[in-house]
Amino acid sequence: MTVITRSAHPSDLWPGIKAHFGKTYKEIPMQCDMIFTEETSTKAYEEAVESTSFGLATVKKEGQAIQYDSDAEGYKNRATHAVYGLGYVVTREEIEDNQYESKGKQRSGSLAFSMRQTKENVHAGIFNTAFSTTYGDGAALISTAHPTLAGNKANKKATDADLTEAALEDAQIELFLYTNSRGLRINLSPKRLIVPPQLAFIAKRLLSSDQQPGTANNDINATKAMGLIPETFVNYRYLTDPNAWFLQTDVPQGFIRYQRRGMELQKDNDFDTENAKAKATERYVATVNDWRSVWGSDGDA
Repeated sequence: MTVITRSAHPSDLWPGIKAHFGKTYKEIPMQCDMIFTEETSTKAYEEAVESTSFGLATVKKEGQAIQYDSDAEGYKNRATHAVYGLGYVVTREEIEDNQYESKGKQRSGSLAFSMRQTKENVHAGIFNTAFSTTYGDGAALISTAHPTLAGNKANKKATDADLTEAALEDAQIELFLYTNSRGLRINLSPKRLIVPPQLAFIAKRLLSSDQQPGTANNDINATKAMGLIPETFVNYRYLTDPNAWFLQTDVPQGFIRYQRRGMELQKDNDFDTENAKAKATERYVATVNDWRSVWGSDGDA
């Protein structure tokens, strides 16, 4: 266990320091809250179950029986809560001899900051592993082979493409053709484009230009003119792949955060050592129930 002693901040034992820096940077607003819908939870884990609905109707011939279909259960997605925590221990002597009371008070704020950063990285991890981590249907979140009763379905191209006007339009066409598990067309729309910082300027040009971006043509920017991505884009600073980009859709039960317990900050003293302790914990899980909530590309690079 790491203990903060007087030797950790020797300069703080004497007056004369003009300023401390490194703990008071401006914080990024919570970005995961824009993408994930939060639901409360009272159980160790939460499960979402697909309902496969019915297929197409068939012609009923005169005098013959009508055809009956079954509404069955599809795949399950289980999301198990995890507890995230961090703390620090500081000696009584360090507290007594520290000449800068404000420095000690910053530690609780720093702890809360670390917890928020952890939450951001947990949620962004779903995108950072979207092409490899499997969910309830046994396929990766972004895959060309999501199993359904109507055959394998894709929420990516077989060949990944960099973010361009053509690639963005191709992705939206794919969304227009999405079906449910029985192969029936469903009405979903792209909600927002999610990109890493390296693609933020490209995303802005693609979604904000009135004419086709990057050309001398006078053709309109079809995506903007049709209002197809109403919430434009998120410059998601926690994405690790500089080439991957995603289209989030308005499908219900998509990106979900189940909050089991909010962040709690606790303090205590150890009787024997007289050390002061502080810790923060939070319990939650981030997941995706329906893969139709996103379309993705790993980029061509």
